[in-house]
Amino acid sequence: MSFGPPPSVCTESALAADKTRTRRRTRVLGVTTAAVAVVLGLVAGSVWYLQDGRTTHKAAPAAVQAPDEIRTTVERPPVSPEGWIVVEHDEEKLSKNTEAKPRYAPGTWATGKILARGVANRIEGYKIEPKYDETAWTLKLDGHICATSRDVTADGRTAVVVQPARAKGSAKEGVCDEVVFFDVDTGEKLWQKKMPAADFAYVSNTNLTLTEGVVAVAWGRGSVAYDMKSGRRLWNSTTLSQCEDKGFAGGRALLVLVACGESTNATYRVEKLNTRTGKTQWTYRLARGVEGVYLPSSDPPVLAVEAGDSKVTDLITLDPASGKRRATISMDGYDPKCGRRYYFSPFFGVVDNCDGLVVGRTQAFVMSKENIANDQPSDWIVAFDLKKGKSAGKFDGRESQMVVPLRMSGDELLVYRRSGSSVDPAAVVSWNPRTDKETPYLLFQLPEDDEYELSDPERTEMVVEKGHVFFARRELVRDDKYPTDSVLSVIGVGSAGLKH
Repeated sequence: MSFGPPPSVCTESALAADKTRTRRRTRVLGVTTAAVAVVLGLVAGSVWYLQDGRTTHKAAPAAVQAPDEIRTTVERPPVSPEGWIVVEHDEEKLSKNTEAKPRYAPGTWATGKILARGVANRIEGYKIEPKYDETAWTLKLDGHICATSRDVTADGRTAVVVQPARAKGSAKEGVCDEVVFFDVDTGEKLWQKKMPAADFAYVSNTNLTLTEGVVAVAWGRGSVAYDMKSGRRLWNSTTLSQCEDKGFAGGRALLVLVACGESTNATYRVEKLNTRTGKTQWTYRLARGVEGVYLPSSDPPVLAVEAGDSKVTDLITLDPASGKRRATISMDGYDPKCGRRYYFSPFFGVVDNCDGLVVGRTQAFVMSKENIANDQPSDWIVAFDLKKGKSAGKFDGRESQMVVPLRMSGDELLVYRRSGSSVDPAAVVSWNPRTDKETPYLLFQLPEDDEYELSDPERTEMVVEKGHVFFARRELVRDDKYPTDSVLSVIGVGSAGLKH
């Protein structure tokens, strides 16, 4: 099983790239003066936070994290929400990459200085500054990327699983058995390890996650965990029974999804593991009839389950200390978008991936299904209390302007709102569910021809970090009208009024 030939390392001429950028920039990325003036007036008349009945214009300082902890940052409201481009990178030599044969681009990570991007068999780092196409570094890999994690350590490191290039027809062709741990700021490969007994690890079943001090990988037939600093193997398992480690959820804790029996009639359990030893601390068993399980959050533990259906029907929240069930939340009318990337193909790790769902310390935030009624919001986001399972707030989109939950920023939710027109800009805003306060962070227009795809969380990875928002396509294909031209791969927006 091969994951496709590597892309050419050749580049297009500067002239062709410039023509593409010229066409794109005739559709200005920015906000009309009138729109900015209106919004700035609203911002000037509002406060940033309400705490204990008192107003403050400062974000609560985030606790200092240890280097090996998984990063949890709190964004600061900018002086001005007016957006401008800080990253714009085009992918070249796509003339043979069609919708049926895309060039995959899994993995997007950002620090305050660098946006890193996985593309086929390499990772590239782009400078975050108001210049275009500034490549800071390129990390060439031994083959195509097989699995990624959204997690980044507090000091800016992350990992990928790689499918080393092997001779066509060889016994291990298509096997994903190499872990690479690297620095996002510098592109330095910190260590590289061969996964033990991973002959059945493929792009379709390999899942990668990070937790404090540990990199963990599971592929059904086995799993392995490495120490972040040294790359030393901490523990591993090789399946000799009917039960398999399907994947992990990392972050503040480590959960594993275990499936027993044939896939058409499997039973599932979720275990919390000691990260250094792999020993089970508690177990939660799901009822028979569940067809699939996702792990969108490890702490607090939240499961997204497909109960008697091929889509997520319920969220189950568990007690972090005991693993006992707290609440069940029906997903009727909601769209958590679990496992929906790459046209439902289970590529690059799906166990902990739900693009329409964000879990905070006490609440889960879920997208509704799209609403097509006129003169009504296109969709909305509902906050659910994790202990009681009851709704605890609602954030409405606007007509023709869907909203997508991005991530937590402290106890507030960062939300992307699509553009409605040239005078209804796209936005990243922060929503406080306790006070129902909305704070605008960035206002901008995405390139017109790319806006639909870039605004779709199933097709584009959206990352907010250090005052910037990035939109990175997961699949890169040629422009049929201009098949030899380069194609927009990623675009990033920052505030015109605040440097980070």
